[in-house]
Amino acid sequence: MLLKFAFQDFLDDRKFKNTTGKNIRNYQTMLGEFVNYCIQHEIVSVEDITFNHVRKHLMECQERGNIAGSINTKLMRIRAFLNYMVECEVIKKNPAQQVKMQKEDVKIDVFTDEQISQMLSFYRRIKQRDKSYVAYRDYAIIFTILGIGIRRSEIINLKWSDIDFVNQTIAVFGKSRRRDILPITDKLVKELSAYQIYCKQHWGEISEFVFVKRDNTQMTENALMLVFKYLRQKMNFKDVRVSAHTFRHTFCHRLAMSGMSAFAIQKLMRHQNITVTMRYVAMWGNELREQNTKYNPLNSIDI
Repeated sequence: MLLKFAFQDFLDDRKFKNTTGKNIRNYQTMLGEFVNYCIQHEIVSVEDITFNHVRKHLMECQERGNIAGSINTKLMRIRAFLNYMVECEVIKKNPAQQVKMQKEDVKIDVFTDEQISQMLSFYRRIKQRDKSYVAYRDYAIIFTILGIGIRRSEIINLKWSDIDFVNQTIAVFGKSRRRDILPITDKLVKELSAYQIYCKQHWGEISEFVFVKRDNTQMTENALMLVFKYLRQKMNFKDVRVSAHTFRHTFCHRLAMSGMSAFAIQKLMRHQNITVTMRYVAMWGNELREQNTKYNPLNSIDI
């Protein structure tokens, strides 16, 4: 089967299976990169793809500076495509299965309390000085991620109808498109309530979406990325990247450091597999031991 037709057939199958738009775009980009590599090397049929073709493509990606995590993501996309070709009986075996995943650096950076305070203070000053909608919105965005560990796509799609101010909950639709009800604290309720009042005063009639662009339309992924790009430039932190995911990791880090159970963290982070949660808990285990050594109640008992 010609590779270009197989690639399109695979994308059509993902769309038919109601794969998210974001994942479709990832397949188009990452898998498309591999398809282009094959065509450039005169591999025009799926049946001609070998283990070496997959490995050499990933090696070229590595030479271009792709980190282990990116390499592994691309490998998983290629595996999914070739697994589909096996299901369609185009090929008998998936040659990408023989390519091993790379070991990833498990260190994940999080914000310090000082950095969080610095970012929030930055937006407070702009709010007081300029009274701009963007400052109010961006402050509320990072406050919300810090408060419930919400993902980028969930931020973009969050609606006012998803927030229950009385029962202090927020409904979000995660990766699996499952509707989860998350508890929120008094502080987040107070902040979002104040933000809603400001939106009503600023727009007159508010959008159904909580966070909107300057023209009062739903935010896009690119618009949200620009929020963090702007903040990154203003903060100029040397040891941590300012991104939505870093805020989410910080939320998870604080839960683990508080001594919360892995099961409870899994529920709040909405990890489908608890092994992902356990990876975070294990990663910050040394910090937990250090905190225990410093603050253990036995320290104050004379034995």
